[in-house]
Amino acid sequence: MKNSILVKSGIPLIIIIVAFVVAAIMINARKPPEQVPVEIPAFLVDAEAVSAEQVNFIVKSQGNVVPRNKTVLSAQVSGQVISLSDSFMAGGTFKKGDVLATLEQDDYKTDLKLAEAELAQAQAALQEEIARGKVAEQEWRSVNNVAPPELGLRKPQLAKEQANVKAAEAKLERAKRNLARTNITAPYNGIVVERNIDLGQFAATGSTIGTIYSTDTAEVRLPITDSDLMFINIAGQSQQGAGVSLTAAVGGVKRHWQGKLVRSEGVLDMGSRVVYAVVEVTDPYNVNATHPAPLRFGQFVEAEITSRQNENLMVIPRSILRLDNTVLTVNDNREIEIKPVEIARTTAKEVFIRSGLDEGNLVVTSAVPNPYNGMKVRLPGDEPVLNEETKTDKENDDSAIESNASSGGR
Repeated sequence: MKNSILVKSGIPLIIIIVAFVVAAIMINARKPPEQVPVEIPAFLVDAEAVSAEQVNFIVKSQGNVVPRNKTVLSAQVSGQVISLSDSFMAGGTFKKGDVLATLEQDDYKTDLKLAEAELAQAQAALQEEIARGKVAEQEWRSVNNVAPPELGLRKPQLAKEQANVKAAEAKLERAKRNLARTNITAPYNGIVVERNIDLGQFAATGSTIGTIYSTDTAEVRLPITDSDLMFINIAGQSQQGAGVSLTAAVGGVKRHWQGKLVRSEGVLDMGSRVVYAVVEVTDPYNVNATHPAPLRFGQFVEAEITSRQNENLMVIPRSILRLDNTVLTVNDNREIEIKPVEIARTTAKEVFIRSGLDEGNLVVTSAVPNPYNGMKVRLPGDEPVLNEETKTDKENDDSAIESNASSGGR
């Protein structure tokens, strides 16, 4: 009875054990699933071949138009204002030598006559003294056989009269100058900015008559950064300055003028850290019809200065240049090469490279995450190529598949 019970109670246990054994045999005998390696091709990039080209830089700046000569007229003699030129008013234009104002001349004419009279008297006294000297010499020789002394020939008296003549001549010259100074004349072609006298007013010596600007030549003072200064040619003693194109809106219409860069102020501004260059424009008020429109003083203009010479440089987009001044290139083996470059100039859109790249180099124009030297890449149109890491992974996977297949066959 007990044996029968033990047998019945052991049967389920035997069945479970047999099931585990069979399951284990089936699991070990099952063929592993085929592993298909994931093929990751080399990184796709866009690249363009670069070539050197002649570059003529344009340096841009801006400034205000000012006259080359600004003069505050002053009276050199005193007197009442008796006449004024019609052009001697604010905004009036005049030619060199024009009489702008005239002071009362009566007293100066009288001084001139007195000076002429004094000169005539001095000259007469000189001629009289010359005659006396000749008479004295004849008398001395008739009495004595020795050489006459200077006093006996009246030479000191002659020198005195000669000095009196020179003094009278100088006084006459000064009287003529003072009379001429009653006419206040223009020292150059110009425009009147301000007039400080009027008819009937007494002008004292040294008093301000007015302010005038020269219209022969205008100047524009342009701030130039130190980095841009190397690209422009400032005229020297035997050089021609760079051409400058000036632009401004006049009456809602954009106008253009041509100037010449003539000099720099030679001192770096401590506040703005720039050097000021000076551009000259001849005939700014278009007196001789050399410009399409007058370039008025005080006008704000934009300037474009042509660089001093052409340079053969590589030009690439600004976005290609990396922060450490390097550029990604692709070599013949389709590998990344990181090249440092020397930059001649940068703009908002372009970079001008002086050295570091060779003619025909393929420069990467697309973004490349975490690039490094020797990184495998491919270009559009290339066949997908596995990089070395992917090839190694694939070879390892193939070896594992063959090993599992061999163990399952056994």
